[in-house]
Amino acid sequence: MKETLYDCPSPDTMKDVDHFEEISDAEKVLLERTVWRKLDRWVLPVCTIFYLLSFLDRSNIANARVAGMQTSLKMTNYQYSIALTLTYVPYIAAEFPSNLLLKYVGPRWMLPTMVTIWGLVATMQGVVKTYSGLLACRFFLGLMEGGLFPGLVLYMSFFYPRERLQIRVATFFASASLSGAFSGLLAAGIMNIKASSGRPGWAWIFIIEGMFTFLFGLIAFLILPNSPSTARFLSTKERNYVMAKLKADGAVAGDDKSDHFSWIEVIRCFQSIHVWLLAPVLFFLGTTLYGLAYFEPTIVAGLGYTGNKAQLMSAPPFAVAFVVSMITAVISDRYKCRGFMLIFFSVCNLIGFIMFYASKSNHVRYGSLFLTISGSYCGAPPVITWVANNSAPHVRRATSIAIAFIMTNSGGILATWLLGSLSPAPNYTKATITFIIMSVGMVVLSSTTLAYLWYQNRLKTDRRQCGTPEDEPKGLGDKSAWFIYNL
Repeated sequence: MKETLYDCPSPDTMKDVDHFEEISDAEKVLLERTVWRKLDRWVLPVCTIFYLLSFLDRSNIANARVAGMQTSLKMTNYQYSIALTLTYVPYIAAEFPSNLLLKYVGPRWMLPTMVTIWGLVATMQGVVKTYSGLLACRFFLGLMEGGLFPGLVLYMSFFYPRERLQIRVATFFASASLSGAFSGLLAAGIMNIKASSGRPGWAWIFIIEGMFTFLFGLIAFLILPNSPSTARFLSTKERNYVMAKLKADGAVAGDDKSDHFSWIEVIRCFQSIHVWLLAPVLFFLGTTLYGLAYFEPTIVAGLGYTGNKAQLMSAPPFAVAFVVSMITAVISDRYKCRGFMLIFFSVCNLIGFIMFYASKSNHVRYGSLFLTISGSYCGAPPVITWVANNSAPHVRRATSIAIAFIMTNSGGILATWLLGSLSPAPNYTKATITFIIMSVGMVVLSSTTLAYLWYQNRLKTDRRQCGTPEDEPKGLGDKSAWFIYNL
């Protein structure tokens, strides 16, 4: 067996896991109450802050634009779109190799390193004097941030069974909508800062937020665990319990060899029908989500709000999306209804964009942002979790998550042009029509995926009646009759 930098469980540990059913029911109840709370105290907050900072540092350029960056750097709308696009090219290129490397380098080292470096790059945006300097910063920002979100989803799947995953993914993804609200409020306060250096307010948006990211990245080296089997805050019995639950759920393979890297597993992922049914959904969702993330402050400014008022009025739709995301994630985990949640929020998107397109009232258009931002930001956790839940073993899951984020961020590239040069403010007519069509596509393809997985589960039920797990070939992963697809 090849050694990796990632801390793998020892053979003795895995032996204890395999015999974990021997403990009493009372002990299991006690462990069930304590282990997930411990993980939620130690792992989840770090992941949440990581993603909040990621989205904040990537999208605060929209607030800096409203605060005067575009004028200071003498940028056209076309050049602004170029700067956004340049962020996504290395961002997308980094996602797949980063996800494959995560387990073998070790999350404890890889994730904080990425955060620390991009914090420095984000800070440098505040000292640039030219447009070319901004472009250089956006390129390296995308390169360092690219592996974070897929890496976090994969990392969380190391710790939580499938039925407990969405509420955790939703928690740190909801920080994206929280960052949208926080960014507007923070920008409103920072804009008025005047230092002796004479830097404008928009530059301090980058400097202050970037420095916070850098410092938190350094702290994360000290607190982030690699895996449940090496988490210092868990006792030996608690580690074994988590590993046993992950194996029983199919979140990790029943044997260690199945979780080692294999190009065959990468190919098998590319042959998974449900992954490719959801790929266009992820592209559509990425287009609407990043379009709103980068242009919502500008859209709000086009509705008659200016200066600090525009920054402040950009916050409420994101705050509502955060609350809605958390509530619906609990429902989705409890009733295991990822597909239905995705369909519901796709319909919210559709209604919101129709409202924005059909009405000329600024009040109605502002109200539509609550539906579209909630639809986009709350629709992402169920579809990402759906992809992760229904892919096994590790390499297949890592590949499917990487595909999901490549499609999402490819939509981000389209969004930078669709709401920039291709569809002028304040009506964004072409963009809105495109978003309406995409929302319809999301409803149709989500419904198709739900029907397909339901049918596959029926076929697996028939197969289970004709054999036992021992009769199956090894390494089937999510194709096993005993692996039930989440709907």
